[in-house]
Amino acid sequence: MKLVVFDVDGTLVDSQHLIVAAQATAFAEHGMTAPSRSQALSVVGLSLPQAFRRLVGDDGPIATLAESYKRAFNALRLDPANEEPLFPGMADLLARLHARDDVLLGIATGKSRRGVDHLVAANGWEGWFSTTQTADDAPSKPDPAMLLQAMSETGIAPESTVMIGDTTYDMAMAVGAGAAAIGVAWGYHPPGALYAAGAVTVVETAERLSDLFPGSLDPALPGPVAGL
Repeated sequence: MKLVVFDVDGTLVDSQHLIVAAQATAFAEHGMTAPSRSQALSVVGLSLPQAFRRLVGDDGPIATLAESYKRAFNALRLDPANEEPLFPGMADLLARLHARDDVLLGIATGKSRRGVDHLVAANGWEGWFSTTQTADDAPSKPDPAMLLQAMSETGIAPESTVMIGDTTYDMAMAVGAGAAAIGVAWGYHPPGALYAAGAVTVVETAERLSDLFPGSLDPALPGPVAGL
């Protein structure tokens, strides 16, 4: 049995417009200049307190910015005009892996559990994930706690676990937990940074990601992933 864990924002879901807009609202409420788009997206994947700490420093209004952001994001998400589309091919990949009897699916994300529950319900994924780790359950990435908890809950060993994500935080978390790290190039951190953080490979498309998991789930990858 293998455990395949997915990040959410930037990996499964293209939520960049909502993230940037919610950050802008939060900073405006505090009379502060919002970060640039690249700065805003650079902290995606971290839990909110850690993300805002990176943006404003230890002495900034971290807690109240985080609360403002959550309110703004939830309001934006409820507007039908604001979509959080899945990246092309990811729905099919999840469905294919979910249908297999040798794979358990998991989520490890800096989103709140409320946000994950909304995503799961919106896509009809109820019961698909054997473990779901959120910002409410563990320290922020890149701390390995989310993956360690996921492996503990499912009884899967690190050598049989793969983490798929778009940020260096995902890759470092996987390395810290002893799992294999696979990066996706369509998210918020560049491929070079993902490799530097420990990615075994970085894929350009969902189709290429799917190719890494053939029928035997022996990813055609070098190094520690070979033979999964």
